[in-house]
Amino acid sequence: MRVKRRGLFVLRAQPLHRGHMESISRILADVDELIVGVGSAQMNYTLDNPFTVGERVEMIRLALREAGIDPGRVFVVPIPDIHSHLAWVSHVVSYVPRFDVVYTNNPTVALPFRDAGYEVRVLPLVKREVYSSTNVRRRMVKGERWEDLVPPSVAAFIRRIRGEERVRDIARGLLGQRA
Repeated sequence: MRVKRRGLFVLRAQPLHRGHMESISRILADVDELIVGVGSAQMNYTLDNPFTVGERVEMIRLALREAGIDPGRVFVVPIPDIHSHLAWVSHVVSYVPRFDVVYTNNPTVALPFRDAGYEVRVLPLVKREVYSSTNVRRRMVKGERWEDLVPPSVAAFIRRIRGEERVRDIARGLLGQRA
């Protein structure tokens, strides 16, 4: 029996956007299974990290289903930060199933994994000036259209949890000050 080749892709998904989904699709064309590590798992309700890890996991699962990706091929695993790049590799390894290759475009992810002996493949950025979680959050704060930057299921989920309002409230410093 052939051993399945498994990849690791770590992202924060604050929120998950179309660029993330394009990367996931490209990776799944290269491996049998994918571990999506949801980084900064303990962070939430800040401008850089407005969504909880549970909300981000749900966004990922909704987008995978919407894209017709077999959920049996994808593990979604929350990974909290430890703020040490050197120790981060063993930290990640302790949280996730076995993997063969790491996919990233982030040098602070690539270098420690490469130094630890893992195969690292650099992902091309997909319209980075448009598809970035920072851009999605910036548009939310400014009241600009952001929905076309994320999969429709993610946009619907964010509306349902009043995520756009949360991001604006955080940006204005009004969290918890509603009348």
